[in-house]
Amino acid sequence: MSANFVETNSLTKRYTEVTALDSCTLQISKGEVFGLLGPNGAGKTTLLRLIMGFLNPTSGSASIDGLDCYRDRVEAHKKVAYLPGDARLFRTMRGKDVLKFFAGVRTDTDLTRANQIAQRLELDLSRWVVFMSTGMRQKLALSVVMAVDSPLLILDEPTANLDPSVRGEIMEMVKEAKRAGRTVIFSSHVLPEVEDTCDRVGILRKGKLVHTQMLKDLKMQHRVHAVLRAGEAMLPVPDDLRDQISVVDQGDSKVLIETPGELSSILQWLANSPLQDVHVQPVGLRSVYDQFHRDESSELELPQS
Repeated sequence: MSANFVETNSLTKRYTEVTALDSCTLQISKGEVFGLLGPNGAGKTTLLRLIMGFLNPTSGSASIDGLDCYRDRVEAHKKVAYLPGDARLFRTMRGKDVLKFFAGVRTDTDLTRANQIAQRLELDLSRWVVFMSTGMRQKLALSVVMAVDSPLLILDEPTANLDPSVRGEIMEMVKEAKRAGRTVIFSSHVLPEVEDTCDRVGILRKGKLVHTQMLKDLKMQHRVHAVLRAGEAMLPVPDDLRDQISVVDQGDSKVLIETPGELSSILQWLANSPLQDVHVQPVGLRSVYDQFHRDESSELELPQS
């Protein structure tokens, strides 16, 4: 049995002249938290719906634990708890009755746990769904989905319409799912959520998977912005560091130093260099995202200053 729990192979979905997903090949390991990034229309939801077997791929294939996502979708669904981006709930039910209904539909849903999650999210289950706000309905849908004891969680924009404190609870639940050995796939526009929670991310652009990134590798990379002291030149890069850093002269005595590895290895060289106004910053996911979506980066949610 493959260590990959979810796999896609040249997965493609076309609608007449529009290609929503184009030749996406991806492997997601058991127990991995995988984030999907990209602006609206990049293909994130299409990819998740194809993995769920809701759409028949134009070409290519997708599988969950060896089961074809479309041909074997009934069996595959038993392994998944799925939160759609536009979750629809019974508007003429109270919240508590919605939880009871879904607990009765799936034998792997724990009603007690669903109620505990709702309480954790500070959701009033006595309210009728029709009178719930958008955020409350999102909490209710999350209570249903997160209470399912499935090896795979698929969450499409799980923190949409939620305030920051509740978003933190949802991301903590994702971490708990990982610690329990579950595989998680989720899409998000909130970069700090992705950086804090995911093992790896995939960036989609116009239906194509254009980049995947291990977050542990990204966290080691740094940029150093500095200014050369008047009348002095930058020290040559030592031979043993040439493969670890790059130095860019930005004019007006400004330099940019980038390191793809541990910062500690260049600290002595930096200390001996004639630099002032030194600012060190981790590269961060934003800079990687901007390589592919600089024009659309305004759609992302960033930390409040």
